[in-house]
Amino acid sequence: MTMAPAKAAPPPVSTSPSQIVGAPSATSPASHPVRRRGVSDRMRLLLLWLLMLLVPYVAPNSYVISLGNLFLINVILIASLNLLMGYGGQISLGHAGFFGFGAYVSGILDVKLGIMPWIGLPTAAVLTGLSALIIGIPALRLRGHYLSMATLGWNAILLVMFNRLIDLTGGPNGLLGVHPFSIGSLALDTDIRQFPLVWLVSLLVMIAILHLLQSRVGRALRAVATNEIGADAVGIDSFRTKLLFFVLTAGMAGIAGSLYVHVNQYASPETFGVNGSILLVVMVALGGSGTYWGPVIGALIYTAVPQLLLDYEDAELMLFGLGMLIVLIAVPSGLAGLPATLIGRRFGRRPS
Repeated sequence: MTMAPAKAAPPPVSTSPSQIVGAPSATSPASHPVRRRGVSDRMRLLLLWLLMLLVPYVAPNSYVISLGNLFLINVILIASLNLLMGYGGQISLGHAGFFGFGAYVSGILDVKLGIMPWIGLPTAAVLTGLSALIIGIPALRLRGHYLSMATLGWNAILLVMFNRLIDLTGGPNGLLGVHPFSIGSLALDTDIRQFPLVWLVSLLVMIAILHLLQSRVGRALRAVATNEIGADAVGIDSFRTKLLFFVLTAGMAGIAGSLYVHVNQYASPETFGVNGSILLVVMVALGGSGTYWGPVIGALIYTAVPQLLLDYEDAELMLFGLGMLIVLIAVPSGLAGLPATLIGRRFGRRPS
């Protein structure tokens, strides 16, 4: 009796990290819409920022220009937190602390050591990122809300340091005598002179975030946020990915802090407290967590609404909180997701 030859076993199918949910491969059909959307976002970003260049010319006074500077700094701050929280699923309650750390590093280097702000800015970014690395190594190895608790404690420690290290920080009275950026003999000491610098840095940060999201490591971050165990199973080092973005986003907050202290030529501890960190988390959710344009909307609210409510004095915080509560209940996806929510309600379906 003749036996049929055995069939060869099919070759094993390998699974690459790019094949899991949230991380499409470069050759898959799903990757093409992402690329086209990225080009569209880049063009919209450039057009919007080009329109912002008109602010110094159409603003009725220097106060409005100063709000424009503050808005662009807040865009950097909230966009960096959105990258960590919205795309990475890691909630940090110490972002205002990193913001303040960058501000005080750059300001102290200028006031106490006479180091020019152009050197203070990258130094603030590096040292702020290094502080995040020290916190993140133990905290990010644990799942759950340990990062939130660690960053909350770090923010509280920084606030005590800002108040108690009087010889360095100026204590509760703040850090005085900070010099503005300068180009040669031209000091950028007015709002209209500072605007192009803040405009350029915020544009570069937004472009960098867009490229990060489109990169392989950005897809890995979304994969880790979607299913950390699954990401580990296909070869993505979830710990290193989370740590990388935690350090990067803290460095961006340090850049925002350096800009803030040299634009205002002053830093006060109360600006960088725990309440500020909580409010930044709310702004990410209010603008649209995990959306590219959400931080722009969140920064606009964070900058403009407190100014509009100044006349209400004691009722300011209550009205601000009530407004945020109504928006978050009506539009859980944030204001950036409002069009999709309205379309979903119009046609009787949930927005995707």
